Amino acid sequence: MCARRKTKSIEPGTRNAESAFKAIDDLLRGSGGGCSGSLEYMEQSSWLLFLRYLDAQEGNRRLTAEMQGKTYEPALPPELSWGAWAWPTRPDGSFDLDRSLKGDALLDFVKQRLFPGLKALRDEAAGTTSLQYRIGSIFSELTCRFASGYTLREVIDLIQPLKFQTNEDRHEMSVLYENRLREMGNAGRDGGQYYTPRPLIRTMVRILAPKLGETFYDGACGSGGFLCEAFAYLAETAPNTADKWVTLQERTFFGGEVKSLAYVTAQMNCILHGLESPDIHFGSSLAQNPSSITDADRVDVIAANPPFGAKVEKGEKENFTTRSGESAYLFMEHFVAKLKEGGRAAIVIKNTLLSNTDNASRYIRQLLLERCSLEMVLDLPPKVFAAGVKAVVLFFHKGGPTTAPIKYYELDMQGVSLGKTRPLRESDLAEFEAIATGRQSGEGVERFWTVDPALVDKDTFDLSVKNPNRKAETRASAAECREGIKAAFEEIGAIIQGW
Repeated sequence: MCARRKTKSIEPGTRNAESAFKAIDDLLRGSGGGCSGSLEYMEQSSWLLFLRYLDAQEGNRRLTAEMQGKTYEPALPPELSWGAWAWPTRPDGSFDLDRSLKGDALLDFVKQRLFPGLKALRDEAAGTTSLQYRIGSIFSELTCRFASGYTLREVIDLIQPLKFQTNEDRHEMSVLYENRLREMGNAGRDGGQYYTPRPLIRTMVRILAPKLGETFYDGACGSGGFLCEAFAYLAETAPNTADKWVTLQERTFFGGEVKSLAYVTAQMNCILHGLESPDIHFGSSLAQNPSSITDADRVDVIAANPPFGAKVEKGEKENFTTRSGESAYLFMEHFVAKLKEGGRAAIVIKNTLLSNTDNASRYIRQLLLERCSLEMVLDLPPKVFAAGVKAVVLFFHKGGPTTAPIKYYELDMQGVSLGKTRPLRESDLAEFEAIATGRQSGEGVERFWTVDPALVDKDTFDLSVKNPNRKAETRASAAECREGIKAAFEEIGAIIQGW
């Protein structure tokens, strides 16, 4: 049994959100946190933040129901609400220390009553679009990893003062949450698969320019970055019609995610960015046979960074014409099938797709050229992603074949090495975006060129990135190197003799 720790209630406002997040991670690193790494820190703090957010929003939900003349229904049953177990209060609103759970009693309640009760909401919900169904779906994929109820109480005490009511509050929280996601990505391959640099996402979204009323999809949504940034784009650019917010919240954003941690972080990330009701399916998007996708399933816009080299079940592989165990290639076929005719997409994928000679790579290239109109290829420099994969972004719309010249842009960082201390910036992508959106001509730009699709080899469909504007580098011969070294030493000797 863990020794009892002294705990103190934290009054709202005594910590800023950034220091609270740091203190939470410090607690989760300890033995009482029950976590083995940064991914699990994220998971455990995320479910607590999610429940605290629901509690903070109850007042707004009650007011909205009253204004609409509807009967108010709490998000959670009273016995599972935040105030029932995490933060009971006295009639005057102050924290009731005598009624608060702590130690083994708190841990037992969370593991034996809270989690089972929240999971059950999925089966009890009125429909799959309800808040209760979403809560149940989230907690069906989670486990409470805390080993000590006293550690859990300390984390609750840090989370309680966090504010979610105003746009400014939520913006601060979203920035902090994004920072944690980025740090998780920097921690290694396990975290990096969830995080796509936000400057790249924002650039892709602006080029795709989704419109109000269009549907937006990411079938491998990871931490929800594409959904969050597309929502922010539409919230700012879409005209303020009477049903704008209902459309954005309930009828626009769709996703899929197969890993429980990513699924939970995507839900929380979207919420903190103001997108409270994204339709994110938990499970593999590849489980759906492309031939079974109907017009009702199709979407207008897709932006995604599908996982490369992820495990694919045998039954899923058999769904596809692409005969490959490479998950990213299957996702490419899935995305093409998922698009409406005329729909558009921007997909991050490993650059070897453009030149590999295997049948699966060739088939995907043929698909892009014959069933789609491949418009532009952005060649990214090394180290854009923490996992170190060299990638490209493919921009295309459904409805082929490709007849217009395919535009290529090589993002040349001119000697700058990307990494944790120098991440990719939106300013790095400014010229590319200007060319992609037609605000600037690519004429005379060394990093830009075009390829006539009529000249693409019809046997290989090779789309390799080969910048014809780059002058071939000439290397000095061995004799020239020896002469250069000799001359340098002679110069050094002359300088020394002069001293």
